[in-house]
Amino acid sequence: MKSIMEAYDVRYSYPGTQAEALQGLTMSLPEGKKTAICGHNGSGKSTLFLHAVGIHRPASGRMHWKGAPMSYRADDLKKLRQQVGLVFQDPEQQLILSTPYEDISYGLRNAGVPEHEMIRRIQHILGTMGLEHLANTPIHHLSLGQKKRVALAGVMVLEPELLLLDEPTAYLDRSSEQRLVEELDRIHAQGTTVVMATHDMNLAYAWADWVLVMDKGKCLLEGTPFEVFEQEDLILSLGLEPPLLLQVWSSLPEHVRAESFPPRSMAELKELMKQL
Repeated sequence: MKSIMEAYDVRYSYPGTQAEALQGLTMSLPEGKKTAICGHNGSGKSTLFLHAVGIHRPASGRMHWKGAPMSYRADDLKKLRQQVGLVFQDPEQQLILSTPYEDISYGLRNAGVPEHEMIRRIQHILGTMGLEHLANTPIHHLSLGQKKRVALAGVMVLEPELLLLDEPTAYLDRSSEQRLVEELDRIHAQGTTVVMATHDMNLAYAWADWVLVMDKGKCLLEGTPFEVFEQEDLILSLGLEPPLLLQVWSSLPEHVRAESFPPRSMAELKELMKQL
């Protein structure tokens, strides 16, 4: 499986602390997949993302982008941040201008995109993300879900090859979460590699093609959702909750499990229950 970004024995401590946020982290993000990085707060997920866009630099070890060591020259970092988009957990950290239209245009102006192309891209992203009616609404009038979509639009307008999202569904209600996940699926279907950091095991299991589990700055597990979450004892030892769908699946009679695949959605589970 081809990877788009790798970490090799990366170590990093935040200034003023002795504890390492990343403790020899080695992992890879598969190209073209939907990947979930799971773990508690403090497991190193956000620190990894900040290394992925060159905001942090390893104390030791190295980051690779598309098979080559990451360069920290200013021009190379500017190019990298157009290819790798990062959406923060809190959109307030990302939205800096007065309206969605202005905020979405900010990255394009920094990238030196010509005015006519910038207008075309902004109008396109507003349309595809259903934000046209909010384009000139003051940011502080938007709901949290709307702010998260504007922050995502501001990243996607740069047409990155790799999209990183830090706890994108945190604090969203169910309908807002579902709309965001549908948007991520659409972005992925158009060819973008999508990586989500989350501590929601149900979401990771249902959504991802590939799952990584981090703890204390290391990657402890990786594989398909079923391969990872069937290791229930290890998942529980990390203080994580196995996905509910998989727990229900495990309780079904053996003959049902033997003749079908583990369900990835409630609809699939309901079909299985009809066999009982």
